[in-house]
Amino acid sequence: MITIAVANQKGGVGKTTTAINMATAMAAIGWKSLLIDLDPQGNASTGLGIPSQRRDMSTYDLLIEGASVEDCVVKSSIPGLDVLPATQDLSGAEIQLAEMSNRNTRLREAISEAPRHEIVFIDCPPSLGLLTLNALTAADTLLVPLQCEFFALEGLSQLLQTVEQVQGHLNPDLGIIGIALTMFDRRNRLTDQVSDDVRECLGPLVFDTVVPRNVRLSEAPSHGLPALVYDQNCPGSRAYMSLARELIGRLPEKRKAA
Repeated sequence: MITIAVANQKGGVGKTTTAINMATAMAAIGWKSLLIDLDPQGNASTGLGIPSQRRDMSTYDLLIEGASVEDCVVKSSIPGLDVLPATQDLSGAEIQLAEMSNRNTRLREAISEAPRHEIVFIDCPPSLGLLTLNALTAADTLLVPLQCEFFALEGLSQLLQTVEQVQGHLNPDLGIIGIALTMFDRRNRLTDQVSDDVRECLGPLVFDTVVPRNVRLSEAPSHGLPALVYDQNCPGSRAYMSLARELIGRLPEKRKAA
């Protein structure tokens, strides 16, 4: 099992959209996939068609109440893709986690007992609090969606500093599998400039695939579907399938035997 945290403390960068569609793409390719919704807003759960009445157990129960992954997992409508949903209860979890001695490792301990999935994506909240720290501690590697806009690099530097701290104290094996440029608009000259700057600074860390601005990506969650199912031929869906292929190419060889 490989665990990938999808994180960026800046909101509105396409993080949840990336987590949903990458998990869907990997399931479509044949990987037994799990999406862990670690954002109190629960958008990843909603975007995969998991209504609130199907969220009897959630990531809150997993982290705070000691429930097992098997107790909390819900099957999505996508063959091969399970969801560990979130509820608003999770918004109070950081305060409760702060009082626990193993507050940074709760997620890692929980998912280590349920290795039946081949790949796990963790949709992190737009912050660098204890929920995101739990995700980074549990993850093998990090996927960073980065919006093509002016302040992108400034926010990224904060995240990279946090990654260094996690590597130093909690998870020395944490890597960065790549940075995905999202909301790319070729009509906007600033988009090209930001893309060039990011590639100049971070080189091969940046995926070749860019995810364009695409109305179908925005519409899909309102139907409880990933864009890859809602409209598999739209530019956004094609980009995420391409990104999934790139992702597989970056996995260690022993992880590709799924």
